[in-house]
Amino acid sequence: MKLRYSPSSPFARKVIVAALERGLEGRFEKIMTDPFSEETGLRDVNPLGKIPALELDDGRVIIESNLICEYLDDLHEGPKLFPTGERRIDVLKRTALADGMTNAGVLYRIETQRRPAELLWQPFVERQKKAIFGTLSLLELDADAFTAGDDLTIADIALGCCLGWFDLRFPDLQWRSDNPAIADWFENFSDRPSMAQTMPS
Repeated sequence: MKLRYSPSSPFARKVIVAALERGLEGRFEKIMTDPFSEETGLRDVNPLGKIPALELDDGRVIIESNLICEYLDDLHEGPKLFPTGERRIDVLKRTALADGMTNAGVLYRIETQRRPAELLWQPFVERQKKAIFGTLSLLELDADAFTAGDDLTIADIALGCCLGWFDLRFPDLQWRSDNPAIADWFENFSDRPSMAQTMPS
């Protein structure tokens, strides 16, 4: 298998962390890919032009980080990142919130750092900031649902990769001040070997 990724992508990092956590990092080759370059051949693999994308040995391609993670989760016999039963919907809900917050951050960055200044749409920027801080406030109330221990789920990985990317791209965001419980959790979660090995730069 081949994984199209970028070391700075929080969604690609989520896949790699999941693989490391479940001992699957040797099952695929990592191909560094710039999603903004048309010379990488990424659109031949994923016409959306997005990473991560996992090319299977039989020629099929899996796109979207959660789908890739769930595919990998089925390749091992140990504890699952995607639980079954009543717990599943809560985990998927927290994962969706973390991913949505990451997406808001990506849109915020594109608007403020990639768009020409004279074309910046300030109401759109404010909308993304509200999405980020509103979601953080909601997760702060549910901070006890996240774990930094061995019973982790895909929701923990999604949030950890999101917050790590915020620290990389928005060092002045100051998200910790109003969210101390999530900040403490993130400090502990960042000590996991899988997170330390995939620290974005």
